[in-house]
Amino acid sequence: MTSLRPTTDLSADEARRIALRAQGFLGALDRRSGVRGILRHLGAVQLDTISVLARSHELIPYARLGAVGRRTIEKAYWTDTHAFEYWSHAACILPAEEWPHFAFRRRAYRNRPHWNHELPDGTYDQVIKQLRTEGPLTATELGGAKRTSEWWDWSGTKVAVERALMYGEVVCVERRGWKRVYDLAERAIPQALLHDELDDTECLRRLVRLAGQSLGVGTRADIADYHRLKGEQVDAVIADSGLVPVTVEGWGKPAWADPAALQTPPRGRHRTTLLSPFDSLIWERARTERIFGFTHRLEAYVPKQKRVYGYFAMPILAGGRLVGRVDPAREGRTLVARQVTLDGPKAVPAVAQALVEAASWVDCTDVRVERVDAPDLREPLAKELARLVG
Repeated sequence: MTSLRPTTDLSADEARRIALRAQGFLGALDRRSGVRGILRHLGAVQLDTISVLARSHELIPYARLGAVGRRTIEKAYWTDTHAFEYWSHAACILPAEEWPHFAFRRRAYRNRPHWNHELPDGTYDQVIKQLRTEGPLTATELGGAKRTSEWWDWSGTKVAVERALMYGEVVCVERRGWKRVYDLAERAIPQALLHDELDDTECLRRLVRLAGQSLGVGTRADIADYHRLKGEQVDAVIADSGLVPVTVEGWGKPAWADPAALQTPPRGRHRTTLLSPFDSLIWERARTERIFGFTHRLEAYVPKQKRVYGYFAMPILAGGRLVGRVDPAREGRTLVARQVTLDGPKAVPAVAQALVEAASWVDCTDVRVERVDAPDLREPLAKELARLVG
């Protein structure tokens, strides 16, 4: 760990508000910059296959900007070489200008001694040749994504193009029907960025700085987790990253903050919204518990009979707090809240508002609640929903 001594003391509440502002949930955002501004502000938007109300990368800008059109979101991400997909916190959409700063990861993949899938001789070169000749293609268009129906049983073509993606010779330039569309990096990445290969230290210093800015304030583990760095990688550069050491009440661990986040107290309007479980505000569960006192786990891969809160339970943010959860579904033009968990009666108006706004965003005209964990709150929630739906 770095030997720097903490210089600023923050209360737990100050740290929470700094984190909310850094993530775009407190105070004024530059709405003119839209979805692209959100992407630059966060530095990474996680992708995931699950789609309930919408896919997670659509839910991220919705949570901050409100009812921006889903087509507008997709267009903002993928047109004009604005973004690319790569491995960050997980599979993420990343701002194009960060391409040079993932050179350390591309090099690490190239030096990797073993792989889980065999690569047939000649297949890699054939994939590159086909992309160069035919332009952007999916794995299916390249010759097939799988050998069998099993999700893990990749074809040689899929192995080759995914390896080229990890090496940086190929880029995912959009998702089409959730399939990756691949193109050569030399076409997809602006030339000024393509050949700006930084050394590992420069890359890590930038990503640690970006993580600190996006978090506002975080522990070593928080900062490492944002772009899935190793703790020792953070240790090697954090003293020169521009972040400043702080102590946070109740955290019990050293922390660092974006100095700009400390200059003015976080003020302004709080967002009230449903959050994707993959939202960067809450994607790190230990941090979520530390900041919000809120324990949350994605239960989509938990057997149904063992789920506590539901398949895709979405935390509800209101007043800078996590005040409940909703497990949503859609039936025609009805948003169905299969299960609702409320943090007491005061959470009812916020939960109702979040449900009605989300329903409108996905073109639903009605909201139906199936189960409320606290039975005495079912009727107040129903009345509030009825009032808002009109």
